[in-house]
Amino acid sequence: MLNRIDLRGSRRDPRGLLPRAQLDVSVAVERIRPVVEAVHEHGFSAIREATERFDGVRLERLRVPAEAIAAAAETLDPEVRAALLEAIKRARKVHADQRRTDTTTKVVDGGTVTERWVPVRRVGLYVPGGLAVYPSTVVMNVVPAQEAGVEGLVVASPPQTENGGLPDSRVLAACALLGVTEVYGVGGAQAIAMLGHGSDGVDEDDRCEPVDVITGPGNIWVTAAKRLLRGVVGIDAEAGPTEIAILADETADPRHVAADLISQAEHDPLAASVLVTDSTALADAVEAELAVQVAATKHDERVRTALTGEQSGVVLVDDLEQGLAVVDAYAAEHLEIQTRDAREWAMRVRNAGAIFVGAWSPVSLGDYAAGSNHVLPTGGCARHSSGLSVQSFLRGIHVIEYDEAALRDVAGHVVALANAEDLPAHGDAVTARFAR
Repeated sequence: MLNRIDLRGSRRDPRGLLPRAQLDVSVAVERIRPVVEAVHEHGFSAIREATERFDGVRLERLRVPAEAIAAAAETLDPEVRAALLEAIKRARKVHADQRRTDTTTKVVDGGTVTERWVPVRRVGLYVPGGLAVYPSTVVMNVVPAQEAGVEGLVVASPPQTENGGLPDSRVLAACALLGVTEVYGVGGAQAIAMLGHGSDGVDEDDRCEPVDVITGPGNIWVTAAKRLLRGVVGIDAEAGPTEIAILADETADPRHVAADLISQAEHDPLAASVLVTDSTALADAVEAELAVQVAATKHDERVRTALTGEQSGVVLVDDLEQGLAVVDAYAAEHLEIQTRDAREWAMRVRNAGAIFVGAWSPVSLGDYAAGSNHVLPTGGCARHSSGLSVQSFLRGIHVIEYDEAALRDVAGHVVALANAEDLPAHGDAVTARFAR
């Protein structure tokens, strides 16, 4: 079922040899640009037209009524409520510890630099709703923003025909449990444009004011719209289809490995599931398990398409050292380590969105209730980007405070550097303070 790539004996850079989905966001940008520009220019009417065209829903309002959010919480399945509350509690515990504190450094007598960590004022949190619905993503977006101290939290999620043109009721219930009251039933590129540029509504209460930062995963059209809005607002990342890589040796249980590969393939036909191993026996056993488990899973057609796609496969390596180099080059969104001494190997990993260590830490745990965040970099972006966290909503601002003596003491150095850069007025701005 899985394609095999044999890197044994190879010393080439593995990046160009590894399985990866071929997605051209730049093409999607040009296709979606008219939608984003129309929302910018025409607001609600353009959002309604795009929503009817793409989602088959004719919007009467942008904003979800407060009573609909409250009703969703009241009718939420008790088991789902309990699970969401536990997920919120664990995520809040982890993210509360991420909050940075202001730091003042005494550079010299009379001269200090303070770094203040200031939250952005207003954020737009996107929660997708295509092949699946994601109340857990509400938790993952909202909790770090709240822990950062963000004043205004706005959730946008696609309208669902089966829920009367409102977002999924479980998404609305998660918003209620977190105290989020500003929710818009808008999805796709038009939602990102609405959040970034703002929009009028049917009345003043329906208006969406623009945000400062947009976070949250989505499909390629959401990603393209976020690229278009980058600079107008901050964005967390350009998220692509989900992916899992598993570094495993002969000690791994093939049933676990197969189940975890399937769990990510279940998201999307373009999802990537990659096994990196130095054991052909394990690879063969995982293939046998996949044949059994895929046939038994609910979304078998979607899973089979993902597992047999060019973005998925088994990568055979000489040993775990080469395997470590391969997973670092791949820079997976989710990386599982299922080897002997798994923690030791995990602590040597350089590039991954999140790392899941050992047999009892599957990616599914992180998706819901580990306390970690599941909004993570994809497509190799873990080489330079982090997952969503409290820091995503904070800005560091330096506050410089020198007295006269401290400035006089360093004035000569400032003047020397200003003259070296042929910017003499910079130096004059210092020396003017000491002129009589």
